[in-house]
Amino acid sequence: MKIWIATGGTGGHVFPALAVASELSRRGHHIIISTDRRVRDMVKKNKPERAGIAHVWAGGVGGKSKLQQAAALFKIGMSAAALTLRFMIFRPDRVVSFGGYASVPAVLAAHVWKVPTFLHEQNAAIGRANKFALKWVGVLMTGFPAVAGMNDARGLRIVYTGLPVRKEFVPKPPAKNKSPRILVTGGSLGAAILDEIVPSSISHLPSSLKRKLFVVHQTRPDAVAKLQKFYADSGIRANVVSFIHDMAGEMNAADLVIGRSGASTVVELQTIGRPAILVPLNINPDQAANAESFAGLGAGFAVPQEKFTAKWLAASLTELFENPARLAKMAEKARVPNDAVKKIVKELIGD
Repeated sequence: MKIWIATGGTGGHVFPALAVASELSRRGHHIIISTDRRVRDMVKKNKPERAGIAHVWAGGVGGKSKLQQAAALFKIGMSAAALTLRFMIFRPDRVVSFGGYASVPAVLAAHVWKVPTFLHEQNAAIGRANKFALKWVGVLMTGFPAVAGMNDARGLRIVYTGLPVRKEFVPKPPAKNKSPRILVTGGSLGAAILDEIVPSSISHLPSSLKRKLFVVHQTRPDAVAKLQKFYADSGIRANVVSFIHDMAGEMNAADLVIGRSGASTVVELQTIGRPAILVPLNINPDQAANAESFAGLGAGFAVPQEKFTAKWLAASLTELFENPARLAKMAEKARVPNDAVKKIVKELIGD
C-alpha cells in the first residue's frame, strides 16, 4: 500500500509521524513523508531507510500580520497545487496528517483526488492547522481521550488512539535506596520561569530534605553556569545540562518531574508513569488543556504560570517528599499504557 504521511513545524508533530512511518515501512508499505524546511533535517535523520521525503513550501499562519498571513496561505496553496500534481504519479492509497500547517497541502491534495484521509491531533485541544483541515478528512485520531474545540467535527468519525512516543519510553522499576530525585525540563529551549522558581524553592526546603535531594535541571546553554553555581552555593546536589540525551532514562529515574506540558511530554510521563508539576506555556491553550488532562488523572498538578511561585512550590515539594506513599500513588495514576502506533496503523490499513 502507498501511504503519504504529512507533518511539520515541530518535533511534537514529527516524532509521532516517524514512529508510525517506521511501523508501516517495517510491514512493507511504500511511505513518503512530506514536511517543511524547519524540520526537514530531523525527518531525514530519523525516517525509515526506504521512505521518501517531499518538501512543502508552508509555514504557520497564527500570530502574524495580515500581510504575513496572506503570504503563508499563498505558500500553502502553492504547495497544495504541487502535491495535487505529484499525487497523479504517486497515487497514494491513504494520506495521514500529523498536524502543523505543513501538513495542510497534503490534506487538500488528497481531497482533490478523493484519497481516504486521516488526521491525528496530538493535544487535548485541537490546533489551528488541524481545525482548518477537519472538513477534508474522514477520520480524526486523538492523542487524549477528550479534545476541546471540536465544534467543527460533527459527523466525523473520532477515534482515541493515544500519541506515539519514541520506543525508548518504556516503564522501568524504580531503583531501590536511591536519593529523592527531581527532573526539571522546559523542553529543548528551556523555560525561564522554571530556571527562576525551581532553584529558589528548593533552596528553601527543610535541611533534612535538601541534603538528600538530587536535581537534574535542563536549561538554556547560556544559563547552565549560573544555575550550577546557585545549586552548589545552596548545598544542593544537581546536574545542570543544556540537553538531555537520554530523556527516557532521566524520566524513569525521577520521583517527580517539573516541566512544561507539550503533548509529547505529557504522554511520555503517562507512558512511563511519573507524577509531575506542569506549568503550561501561558500563550498556548493546547498546553493548558494537556496539563489539565494529566492533572485530572490524579497524577500531578496543572499550575498556571502566574500562580507558580517559589513559596507554593517549596510547600508542595515538602509535602510530597515527606509523603512518599502519595508520590507512589500519583505515579500509579499517571501510568497509561501506550499502544498508539498499533492503533493508528490499524486505522490506516485495517490490520
